This record gives sequence, structure tokens and C-alpha cells, in this order.
Amino acid sequence: MLYYKKISSPLGEITLRSDGESLTGLWFADDKHYSDKDIQNAQTAELPVFALAEKWLEKYFAGCKPKVKVPLQFTGTDFQKCVWKILQNIPYASLVTYGDIACEIAAQRGLARMSAQAVGGAVGRNPLCIIIPCHRVIGADGSLTGYGGGMWRKVRLLEIEKVDMSKLTVPTKGTAL
Repeated sequence: MLYYKKISSPLGEITLRSDGESLTGLWFADDKHYSDKDIQNAQTAELPVFALAEKWLEKYFAGCKPKVKVPLQFTGTDFQKCVWKILQNIPYASLVTYGDIACEIAAQRGLARMSAQAVGGAVGRNPLCIIIPCHRVIGADGSLTGYGGGMWRKVRLLEIEKVDMSKLTVPTKGTAL
């Protein structure tokens, strides 16, 4: 059985989804890859995991590195899961490139190289935005590229973490609140 809860945040409505024990989804209402179809067979509920996720988000949006542990469970291909595990290890207020992640996966798999574009596809399908920090991934040239919840949110999330944005290229389209 799947459960969901919709909550307000400083960056708009967020949907939380759970299997009853772990958080299985977290996305903004207008996310490019997730929507109400992802909760069509779920029922609304108040669950302990939702309370933990809300506490985590409250700390995060207050500009603090959350220490609350939220149990996570995600479904995807082996490649996507590999990318999402790497995303989980990106330190708060740090940035990595799609190429960095591709190099890490290539090394793990004993390959000469891995496609940064393939990594980008997996990053974009992250089912647990913010908690699995896909917003901390940038282009090799320092450009902010892609974010399912909208580029303006990616900018705001990095600002919340007090990331030095001075050397980053921020697209002007879609960054306004």
C-alpha cells in the first residue's frame, strides 16, 4: 500500500509518498517527472515517516544541515540507484558535476568511461528531491543545468545552503519566483 501527504514549503507545495515505513517519493507539485499520477493508487495518511520528513525539511529550509534521519526507499534501474546513492554522498553546500559522477561510476564498474549524459538522465529521475540532493549537480562548465522542480528552485536550494554562486552560470529563463 502507498500513502501520501501534501505539504507547504517556502518553495511551493511538496508531495511526500511512502510505503508505510520509508519515504519513497518527495517532489514539487509542478515537477517535470513526477505528478499526482504517482500517487493515484495511494491514500492520504499521517505517518511517522512523514513527520520525520517534515522535520528534516523544516530544518533544511531554515538554512541548517538536517541531522534527522529519514528512512528512504527508492525504485529504479540498477544504474539509477547507483547514481542516487552517489547523490546521497554529496556533502551539504557542495557541488559535483555530472562528469564527476560518471567518472565515479566508471571506476566502480571498471570501465574506461561513462556517459555524463546518462548520469544526467538518472539525476533527473531522482524520486526524492532535496533529501537526495540532485540540486547539487552542475555542468562541467559551472552552469546550472536541469532541475525537475524548476531552475529557480535549484537556485534557491543552493542559496539556502549558502553555496558560493559567484562562479556559476545561472540561466536567466525561469529563475524568478
